[in-house]
Amino acid sequence: MTSAVVSQVTDDAAAAPLGADARYTVAETPPNILVHLTQLALSRGQRCDGWFAGSGLTREQLNDPTLRVSYRQAHSVIRRALQATGEPGLGLAVGRGETLGSFGLLGLAMMTSATFGDAMKVGIAHHRVSGSLVDVSFEVVSAREVALAVWPRFNDAPLLPFLCEELFASSLAIARELAGPGFRPLRLELTYPRPAHVQDYADFFQCELLFGARHNRVVIAAQWLEHPLPSHNPLTAQQALALCTQQHDIEGPQQEVVASVERLLRSHLRHQPRLPDVARMLNMSERSLRRRLAEGGRVFREIHDRVRAERALELLHGGSLSVAEIGLEIGFSDPREFRRAFKRWTGMPPRSARQHAA
Repeated sequence: MTSAVVSQVTDDAAAAPLGADARYTVAETPPNILVHLTQLALSRGQRCDGWFAGSGLTREQLNDPTLRVSYRQAHSVIRRALQATGEPGLGLAVGRGETLGSFGLLGLAMMTSATFGDAMKVGIAHHRVSGSLVDVSFEVVSAREVALAVWPRFNDAPLLPFLCEELFASSLAIARELAGPGFRPLRLELTYPRPAHVQDYADFFQCELLFGARHNRVVIAAQWLEHPLPSHNPLTAQQALALCTQQHDIEGPQQEVVASVERLLRSHLRHQPRLPDVARMLNMSERSLRRRLAEGGRVFREIHDRVRAERALELLHGGSLSVAEIGLEIGFSDPREFRRAFKRWTGMPPRSARQHAA
């Protein structure tokens, strides 16, 4: 664990330690974001073949519907695109051009859902089918507010703005396609500092913007969940959802259990959930959860430590919270205990990690 997270902190050019985390190099993600990125470049007359150098991919391969890419490959192409275009709001440009049609079967399942809330939950449950490079969750913020939250799979600070821009911009474009042009979020919260192109955010999202926040999430009024969709078709929705589930299951049961554990840990880090707590939330026995994780070569404590380390690093890179506040965010009431744990995970104290990120 230590060498893995140290590499994440110290190597600005890599989103995760090469060879240290199988999630980084396994090719399991549809290349949708790369497809939209290159389509945008070609529509502008920009050459983009060079973006794929050294990635093990070519632009022509993106036309293969069976192609799956690793996070490492996607990271490489996106970083080259950002460097080549010099466009700080590239993620916004990619995301706002996406439509329900861009999401294939998932878009169809969302479009034919009964309500906007149903469509939102379908999209979140099957977001990996759309080629998402981050994880997402549905959150109840208050009696009147709910949110779509983004959780980075790796501590990839250089790419986080692009990934959030693409995800939130495409989500808003689709929300307006579903619920009408009058759809407005209440606010957009982002953990990274205010960018120079903040006006682009204001123009597109048309809501309150909070940078240096504790979470990456877009908050909407809960009343939108009941908004009926005119394109609702129960039979088509059921068929499309079944096909999405079929695609989703290709990852395998062990990987799905690990993803579920990670998702629950991220949502409850403040409360230091233990294995019995997570098993109960998954409607499994403690013994069954241990066995399922072991079948995938995973141990609960290692997953918990990695999720806490990644969240701590994300907040340290954001720069707005104190070390003590970050410790509270991931379940440590005692700052000294957090510092000791962080150094055990990463090999360096939190302040050193923050200075390196700066």
